[in-house]
Amino acid sequence: MADNSGKDLALAKYEFKRALQDLRKYSGRATELISLYVPPGKQISDVVAYLRDEYSQSSNIKSKSTMKNVTSAIESIMSRLRAFRKPPENGVVFFVGHVAKGADQTEMIAKIIEPPEPISTFLYRCDSKFYLEPLEDMITDKSSYGLIVVDRSEATIGLLKGKRIMVIKHIESRVPSKHHQGGQSSVRFERLIEIAAHEYFTKVGNIANEAFLSEPELEGILIGGPGSTKEFFAKKDYLHHELKKKVIDLFDTGYTNEYGLRELVEKAQDALSNLDVIKEKRIVERLMKEIKKPDGGLAVYGEKDVIRALMLGAVDVLLVSEGLNRDWMHFRCESCGYEGEKSGKREGLKCPKCGSTNITIIEEKDIVEYFYELAESMGTKIMLISRESEEGELLYRAFSGIAGILRFRVD
Repeated sequence: MADNSGKDLALAKYEFKRALQDLRKYSGRATELISLYVPPGKQISDVVAYLRDEYSQSSNIKSKSTMKNVTSAIESIMSRLRAFRKPPENGVVFFVGHVAKGADQTEMIAKIIEPPEPISTFLYRCDSKFYLEPLEDMITDKSSYGLIVVDRSEATIGLLKGKRIMVIKHIESRVPSKHHQGGQSSVRFERLIEIAAHEYFTKVGNIANEAFLSEPELEGILIGGPGSTKEFFAKKDYLHHELKKKVIDLFDTGYTNEYGLRELVEKAQDALSNLDVIKEKRIVERLMKEIKKPDGGLAVYGEKDVIRALMLGAVDVLLVSEGLNRDWMHFRCESCGYEGEKSGKREGLKCPKCGSTNITIIEEKDIVEYFYELAESMGTKIMLISRESEEGELLYRAFSGIAGILRFRVD
């Protein structure tokens, strides 16, 4: 992977995820795909010495074709290591080997990735698939927020992990209402109510404590609910003392069920304004408000219309789904000379003018990268929207993953 120092972090993260997605597809006919993880502190000379030892041991492989493929992969890595005086800041990972092509054929591929986080240990693995687990851990959003919505009748405990709201437990209380029951003194009845309420809040706190204390990346806790119950719960010692320090704020919500968790996240938008889930929600909601206007507002969607608006410099914010798993191609038909652009897969590409499949690809790139470069050249802000949130899924399904908010209307 190229140096990302001058690139937008969102695009760099997308490219990293896409690289892993491509690597997952490859498989070898035998254990002949090499994954080599070189941490930042490792001497390149030590890595080469290790590979020479592996090279000599590979002569013991019984299958001649497997032995040939493994040794050629090791040679390829050693050749590429010559370009490194020392490992990059976060280390470097080599994925090299012969992948199955079909009809008992293979082809050599070589991918070099500089990870977004430091590699902790040196690792060499030869298998039928590339070993990606250490890198896949890096793309997981590890931060989380504890969510509690509570009143005297019910409570729901959940987690906001990345962009997903996860329900941990919904509890219904058995706290009696404060209407006086016949045959009991008012004081005694009130005492029974408070005992039941205390037991209920203790149960809510215990569930929250168990769930939240096991979250190593817990950034904070949000508490919501109608009335003053949430203040009472937060003030008392139902939460573990370490968790009480992480309470960000309390919010009024009308619900204390699963919907209440979503309402809590919405109410906490200002407190969580740096979270991607809030940014995505706000921008997609802004897009939908424009679309719902009688005249269509300042919205554009559909790939061709978005590209045209971008070329006119009319797009203020471009929304692109990370789920767009296709390429952009500039091609030429060798039969009739037609040149054009198209997004999709190169397999089955036909000339729209004469129908010929005799096509030459002049330029090809990931469509997200294409839109990113186009937007950047026109001074347009771009937001990469994941499919992990409801708003992200709406953009992907309803608008084919591409839409824009305009600076001015275009015909």
